[in-house]
Amino acid sequence: MSCVSDDAAAFVCQIAAMRDTWPLLEQIPFPAIRRGRLDTLQINVGYRCNQSCVHCHVGASPHRTEEMPGAVADTVLAFLEHHRIAALDITGGAPELNPHFRRLVTAARDMGVRVMDRCNLTILEVPGQEDLATFLASQQVEIVASMPCYLEDNVDKQRGKGVFDASIRGLQALNALSYGRDGTGLTLNLVYNPQGPVLPPPQAALEADYKRVLGESFGIAFNKLYTLANMPIQRFGSTLISKGQFDDYLALLQHAHLDANLDGVMCRNLISVDWRGLVYDCDFNQMLDLPLTHGSRERVQLSDLLAADIESNPIRVAGHCFGCTAGQGSSCGGALKEAAE
Repeated sequence: MSCVSDDAAAFVCQIAAMRDTWPLLEQIPFPAIRRGRLDTLQINVGYRCNQSCVHCHVGASPHRTEEMPGAVADTVLAFLEHHRIAALDITGGAPELNPHFRRLVTAARDMGVRVMDRCNLTILEVPGQEDLATFLASQQVEIVASMPCYLEDNVDKQRGKGVFDASIRGLQALNALSYGRDGTGLTLNLVYNPQGPVLPPPQAALEADYKRVLGESFGIAFNKLYTLANMPIQRFGSTLISKGQFDDYLALLQHAHLDANLDGVMCRNLISVDWRGLVYDCDFNQMLDLPLTHGSRERVQLSDLLAADIESNPIRVAGHCFGCTAGQGSSCGGALKEAAE
């Protein structure tokens, strides 16, 4: 079953992908790891998106209806305040489509929390979002924007026809507000992921290429490039299975694993919360429905952790975790090795 199209059966497709990939992933042992100090709260505020990308590990599309309600958003804000969390990482879908997105941003910034918006750039042109860029700038939100290549054909192949041009316009609009320019305090980082079942190239060299091509061709500036490995789950994992490439990709990730990357994986200092308020060790575990374990509870709500300490908790791992430790490593903040330098 291939989940690469944008259709009304997106949710059924996501469940099928999970069913296909998980039995294969759970058979692959991964080194045991435990949590460190929690400094980032990552929330997925819903799976609705104005795009439907081939590599999307969330299975997001315009047809998805799941979204974080106001009560869960309130719990997120209470958790930030109680635990003095340094960073709020907001993702989706297109997170900006959630009706509570701007309230979450404003309240978190009022607490002094660093806020990151995982933005697909094309959302800036969606009707009703005309003032989005101005809002993000006014709140000094750090934008982490998907830009899987600096070439039009590659981007449109992965994300849909016309996405490259819309993304360029979005980046230019953000630059006009001083995003991506040194000394402005408005951070604009781009995200690269490979076209297929291969590891990302070295992050620093690719960042230099991005800056040269986007700067010379479109006058675009940005701060950093994050390179992320494609996870063998959900839509991408199902595509690998349909093409007979799943086993080879898992073998590639395992062969390239480095123990040195274990100290820097994002799940040590981050928890992921889904639209219902359920807690996971990371966004990828969320998509595989592998909830965070705490005490005797099989599923933990964020509200259950308001007064809890989860430092040193064991982290749930399986074969997909090699996607974070292979080669230069991969995290929400890009390559682990280069990010640490």
